[in-house]
Amino acid sequence: MAANKRRLRARWLGLHRWLGLPLGLVFALVGVSGSLLGFYPELDLALNPPPHALLTVGPDYSWQPVADRLRRAYPAYDGPWRIEVPLAPGQPILARYYHPPERPGKSFGPRLVSLDPATLAILQDRYWGDGGLTWVYDLHYTLFLDRSGRQLLAGMAALLLLSLGSGLWLWWPTPGHWRERSRWRIRPGRVRATYDWHVLSGLYSAPLLALLLMTGLVLEIPEPVERLLQIPQPAPPTSSPPAPGQRPITLDQALVVARHTFPGAQSRWLEIPPRAGGLTHITLWQPGEPGRRFPKTQVWLDPQGHLLAQRNPLKEPTAPSLMRWLHPLHNGECLGLPGRLAVTLAGLLPLGLWVSGWRRWRQKRGGKETNKLRASSD
Repeated sequence: MAANKRRLRARWLGLHRWLGLPLGLVFALVGVSGSLLGFYPELDLALNPPPHALLTVGPDYSWQPVADRLRRAYPAYDGPWRIEVPLAPGQPILARYYHPPERPGKSFGPRLVSLDPATLAILQDRYWGDGGLTWVYDLHYTLFLDRSGRQLLAGMAALLLLSLGSGLWLWWPTPGHWRERSRWRIRPGRVRATYDWHVLSGLYSAPLLALLLMTGLVLEIPEPVERLLQIPQPAPPTSSPPAPGQRPITLDQALVVARHTFPGAQSRWLEIPPRAGGLTHITLWQPGEPGRRFPKTQVWLDPQGHLLAQRNPLKEPTAPSLMRWLHPLHNGECLGLPGRLAVTLAGLLPLGLWVSGWRRWRQKRGGKETNKLRASSD
């Protein structure tokens, strides 16, 4: 019986070691990049500050001139622009063109343009991933491998969950020893201290790391998970272009309809139709939604201003509701500033676990080599 337990423990230890050492290094890299992204909007603005104080965008701000300015500045871009409403006072207006012809073949590589809310002067023009925090985001999300990187990271997240579980199994105390084994105590001596740091930091951080791994896994490959949960994916509504001589509604008129559809909601993203005409897509945030920057309340309007479709996430069934919690849980946004700070600090934990695990492996390996030398000299 004891021999079977030793063999089983040796197998779990081998699994934990050979999953943790190679994959843990990638986990550490992804974790540190995630820490940098914990306050991504604020850091990005600090790294790319506007040249002067900016007008605060209020609820009565006129948005159609912004759309017109983008069309004039980029005449070759015939598709939709997506405009982000600033969340805080004094911020520039940010706009994204999701599929610029200069970045063919990329699943995500928009052109990012920031504008002065008062003069509509272009303050900055860049492509996603070319530098700064968007480069860090690409590292964190895809390892610079686009779709293949997302699939690779999803597989790694599943294996790291297994490694985390194996570590908990190896720690699991016998009855009556729970308090002793879970008490934070770093014993003297380099070998014992390394072991205690690895085991106890892994134990205390396991719930948060498991949450980040699970949410990260699903965010990498949401489509298979949605199919597994049988979440319907309705096709977006379609619309004919306006008739010749008929003027389409302005962005401000579309926003009036959206606010009337969801009273009390705050506008977040305004997607203008293609140059040839089509749908206007407005995204809003309602109190009760976990993510304020990327909420799920949406309306679609045709060129005449008729409401074609709407989405109210607060009235959706359980499975879609779980999916909309993933991103706010992963970045801590749903818990406000304390949640974002916790996730930022948690991103450093995988590095500490990998370093202590690597040191523990080196110590054990060095001990085995010493024993072999002693045996050969006897």
